[in-house]
Amino acid sequence: MRVFVGRGSCGIAAGADRVFESLSEKIDQAGLHLPVETAGCLGMCYLEPIVTVEDGGVFTDYVKTGADFADEFIKFLRGEPNGAARFLMPEKDRAALGRYERVALRNCGRVDPESIEDYIRRGGYKELPDGEEIIEQIKISGLAGRGGAGFPTWFKWRAAKDAPGEKKYVVVNADEGDPGAFMDRAILESDPHSVVEGALICARAIGADEGVIYVRAEYPLALKRLRVAIARAEERGIIGADNLTGVRPFTLTIKAGAGAFVCGEETALIASLEGGRGTPRLKPPFPAERGFFGCPTNINNVETYANVPWIIRNGGRAFAASGTETSKGSKVFALAGRIKNGGLIEVPMGVTLRECIFGMGGGIREDKRFKALQLGGPSGGCIPESLLDTPVDYKSLTATGAIMGSGGMVVMDESACMVDMARFFLDFTCRESCGKCTHCRIGTKRMLEILERIVSGGGSDGDVEALETLGARIKESALCGLGQTAPNPALTSIKYFREEFVQHATEKKCAAGHCRALLRYTIDAAACTGCTLCAKRCPANAITGELKKVHTIDSDRCTKCGECVKVCKFKAVSAA
Repeated sequence: MRVFVGRGSCGIAAGADRVFESLSEKIDQAGLHLPVETAGCLGMCYLEPIVTVEDGGVFTDYVKTGADFADEFIKFLRGEPNGAARFLMPEKDRAALGRYERVALRNCGRVDPESIEDYIRRGGYKELPDGEEIIEQIKISGLAGRGGAGFPTWFKWRAAKDAPGEKKYVVVNADEGDPGAFMDRAILESDPHSVVEGALICARAIGADEGVIYVRAEYPLALKRLRVAIARAEERGIIGADNLTGVRPFTLTIKAGAGAFVCGEETALIASLEGGRGTPRLKPPFPAERGFFGCPTNINNVETYANVPWIIRNGGRAFAASGTETSKGSKVFALAGRIKNGGLIEVPMGVTLRECIFGMGGGIREDKRFKALQLGGPSGGCIPESLLDTPVDYKSLTATGAIMGSGGMVVMDESACMVDMARFFLDFTCRESCGKCTHCRIGTKRMLEILERIVSGGGSDGDVEALETLGARIKESALCGLGQTAPNPALTSIKYFREEFVQHATEKKCAAGHCRALLRYTIDAAACTGCTLCAKRCPANAITGELKKVHTIDSDRCTKCGECVKVCKFKAVSAA
């Protein structure tokens, strides 16, 4: 029997370190001689801290554990039938976990991320076929890049292999910058050896002797566990002078990036690796032809590499058996926002967005009405409820105006303002623009200024059309893929929620009640009892009225803080 405590970032934030220490101490005091080990993120972040027991290859998960879990678990270890039973993962959550198709996440939450022995026991670091066979299996699998573009992985590998040059590089793009996305971080924290092995397999396929993993410095736990994984692999001779590529020495190093969103674009990432400013360049030449320090270079993201060892071990056809005709295999998504079951899911391509949100995600918090799904991060778009039956595949999602992206799903309920959501993403891309090309540097700024004016009550006729015109020009003219997709959140929001934008700009109203500058607080005379609570709470003394008589709000003095709405027991105060 083995006992694991999930100590990914999500688990630690929920108190997993305290659970780990308490469990270790109590088991030791009980004289049971059972070491407590560390695991990563199982994906069900909403159930953290999670304690997992492995017994004969069968996993039992205990969820939402806390300070009182250790005493209950000791009872279980001593054979009491109901020991720790109240912490067992509920059936509905076990059923949801059973619907995951865990390929990239196959080991996450089930192994010690710092134990190479655990990884090898689960089939890692096997002898590799030759480079041609590797590329052939990746081609058969249909694996497309999971970083957003969805480009065929085998084609990039083939191009790098066939490019002339003695020196070649493998680069792992772990610069995960999308708001609401944490797929790569979870894999690196929970199963770093899968990424190390994926890079090693790529090196054998293309004939590279050096690899670099580019990780944003904001991921300290991922960096720590990656360093340990590389050190363990070097000690075993899996990488280094004598390694599994069987062709030439292979070294793997880590570069901690400063967290620039644009460095997720491959040519900007290469510029940063070379010690320069992270700005993209025109393509061609592509990195496979001339990349890191001018040498042929293959770049894929973390999730893509994490799939590779499974494909080589099980065969390309096994991977291709899942998914759709044009989008093979499974995809990891991060569920965030107003959703009950926040965390990571891995689903076969072709399932619907509705199944992701209401099936595996459990639906909307507080059972509020679903409004929109932001898919694909700052490069993606907002999808309305009418499109929730869209299947998850590259072609279908692109047809909606959004993109699959790296896999971030931000769920919004009826309280969300789509105009302010568009403003948020434009603010992000405007700040993160590298500034190299005029259309992105200035165009996104002009779009942001219009949106800020609209949500502040200064909108006017023609603003919505100006946003559409600017967005179209930026998409046509920006230098890199990030600039070309920067207007997507605003353009898709206008496409599907146009009335909301027009209402903000011309009627100066926010139906969601989110934009404070557009709100007007009033008191319903029929509901007001004159209790004076609102007047006493108002920080601006904008509410007047006598005891047991109807009160009124002076709109000129009202700061729109909303305290009056919160304190009114009779729902007499409202904002519209």
